[in-house]
Amino acid sequence: MTVGTACGKIILFGEHAVVYGRPALAVPLSQLRARAFVESRAEQGIVIHARDLKRDILVNDSTVDDALATITRLTLNKLGVTGNLEISVESDIPVASGLGSGAAISTAIVRALAAHFHQSLAASEISALVYETEKMYHGTPSGIDNSVIAYEQAIRFVRGQPITPFQIARPFTLSIANTGIASPTKITVGDVRRGWEQDKARYETIFDDIAEIVARAQDALARGENHLLGELMTRNQRALESLDVSSREIENLIDAGMRAGASGGKLSGGGRGGNVIFYVAEERAEEVRRAVGEAGAVSTLVTYVGK
Repeated sequence: MTVGTACGKIILFGEHAVVYGRPALAVPLSQLRARAFVESRAEQGIVIHARDLKRDILVNDSTVDDALATITRLTLNKLGVTGNLEISVESDIPVASGLGSGAAISTAIVRALAAHFHQSLAASEISALVYETEKMYHGTPSGIDNSVIAYEQAIRFVRGQPITPFQIARPFTLSIANTGIASPTKITVGDVRRGWEQDKARYETIFDDIAEIVARAQDALARGENHLLGELMTRNQRALESLDVSSREIENLIDAGMRAGASGGKLSGGGRGGNVIFYVAEERAEEVRRAVGEAGAVSTLVTYVGK
């Protein structure tokens, strides 16, 4: 049996605007992992056991709409191999919550299949394969998830340009609160596109504002001026609210976290559900965790970025 793993991810700044050519900053969440296990089987064909979803998927010509079957076929074609295989996948990453669950599972499958056939693929090749399945999850994906997860490093991403690692001079603490509401990015991305098509001038101005926030955040991280991140997150959240991708539940969690001592907070990912992230001093993280739990978060985690 061979094993492939992949991390989750979080967008710090820039979601939605990134689809329209502006930069975004994203970081890996190395403590959250997806795993894929590959072994040969005696029976003909390829079967995937999606343990968390309690689904078994037979990979054949009729499973063209299934992302796990698709990434398996694409990877085998890339490797130039075939075989009778049993693939099992599992993940610590909540589904449809802006943490890159789909891209992580796909990346883990690619890595496990490559290892099974004693081949190696560059991070750029893995990212390109996974991007094809991201289209199935997100419609018109930015490319952030597959990039940050395949490379497993903090990146500045601009669509159509090579990804750029960015410097984090000083580690910092994030608190991540799950609203418990599924956040299918494909829907919010589509809604933003329809709004943009109807009022391009207004939306372009919002996207430019987000791009300026991203630039200031990247500069602050490079200088170790992490105390600026909270204010910038809150500014980014206001811009996302003006794109109508926030929700009452998100804003309730942000209010609770701020009252408990977080320096700033914003939604992360597609919006209208999924996760809220807070920049928080390590000594206040427990207070923030407790407050957002009382305000309705179904789960919270504290992670350290840049360590």
